[in-house]
Formats: sequence, C-alpha cells, structure tokens
Amino acid sequence: MDSSEHGSSKSSTGVTSGGTLPPGLTEEEAEEIQVELTKVEDEIQTLRQVLVVKERHATELKRRLGIGPLSEIKQNFTKGWHEVQCSNAYLTASATFEEIGRSDAYKKTQETLSQAGHMTSAAFSSMGSAIRNRFGEIRNSPSFKSFEDKVENMKYKVMGRSNGESDHSPTSNNAPF
Repeated sequence: MDSSEHGSSKSSTGVTSGGTLPPGLTEEEAEEIQVELTKVEDEIQTLRQVLVVKERHATELKRRLGIGPLSEIKQNFTKGWHEVQCSNAYLTASATFEEIGRSDAYKKTQETLSQAGHMTSAAFSSMGSAIRNRFGEIRNSPSFKSFEDKVENMKYKVMGRSNGESDHSPTSNNAPF
C-alpha cells in the first residue's frame, strides 16, 4: 500500500491512520495491533462456522441414536438433580433437616398438630351430624310437608299438560292453586 491509500483507510476499531492515536501508541504499533485484531476476528468467525457444523453433526448423530429433545431435557434434568444432591449446600441442608426431625421441639409440634387435626376432624363430623339431623327435622315438619305437597301438585299439573293429560291429577283436588 502506498501512503495515500494507507492514510485514507479506516480500521475496524474506527481509528483512521491519520487520526488521533491513543496516548503512548505509535502509528506502527497501532497498525500491528490492527492486523492482529483482524486475524483474531477472522479466527472467531472461522470458529463460529466450525461450531455450527459441529452442532449440526451432533444433532444428526442424536437423531440417528433416537435421542430426541424430550429425552435430552430428561437427561439434563437428571444430571442437574444429581449435581444438586452432591452439592455442599444440599448436603448441609439435608443434615440440618435431619437434625430438626430428630429434635424434641419438632416431635412436640408434630404431635400437637396431629391432635389438632383429630379434634378438627371430630368437630366437623359432629357439625355434619347436627346439620343432617336439623335437615331431617325440617323435612319432617308440617310446613315443609305442605310445601312438598304444593310442589308435587304443580309437578302433576305441568307433566299432565305436557303429556296431553287433563289438568286433574289424583292430588289436584287438594291443591291451593
């Protein structure tokens, strides 16, 4: 390159050879660095292309082996879970939980909660029995019987008309309607 071409060229770093250089850097050093940068960028591009080819090849090999995305996820999950179980944090937490499980406070709390659960269950059971008994009383009351008779008479009237029967049913004589 002659000096006129060199002076107008622009590097990928954005510094023109005729422009300002960083302090302590000569034009020759900047040019060497620019050449090295170009080589490194070319190598990076080549590595990216090689990586894409390798990934495609790996995908094809997995397909031929019958390894699909779902089995890969499962395998990655299993591997990750194994790594978690082997980690210091997990082992420390496990040991702590075991100690808590053996403690008197935990046992007392567990016993208390169990008793509370039994008492709550018994309370709901007796409440259910009381409600069932109360509904039985209501159903056997004269007011409910009267209401039930009225609904039954209405049913016979409606069903009698829909089936082409007369308006008179066996209980229609007692109906207040």
